[in-house]
Amino acid sequence: MEDLQSSEEAAFVVEDVTNIIKEAIEVTLQQAAYHHSKVGQWTSNVVEQCLRRLTALNKPFKYIVTCIIMQKNGAGLHTASSCYWDNASDGSCSYRWENKTMYCITSVFGCMI
Repeated sequence: MEDLQSSEEAAFVVEDVTNIIKEAIEVTLQQAAYHHSKVGQWTSNVVEQCLRRLTALNKPFKYIVTCIIMQKNGAGLHTASSCYWDNASDGSCSYRWENKTMYCITSVFGCMI
């Protein structure tokens, strides 16, 4: 029973990570309108907030966080990722946020140490 509880505590929980991403984006972008000169700061803020919250979970993971902010102008965006890892212990999730002027797509990959 103890092993099950400790494995759950150390698991990559997609719902928890998604909430962390969502909050980081909302705090950073809130009611912002797309402005090219601010995108670098926005993406850095989202990534740093996610990493800060993820490491505060004190789980045995190395994290990779990516953030894309793109102006809504009708252009297409196609991305893909592939990972070679242990599906039993590692995990990933992505979250897409948008407002009237931009999209923000943030992904987190967690590799158990």
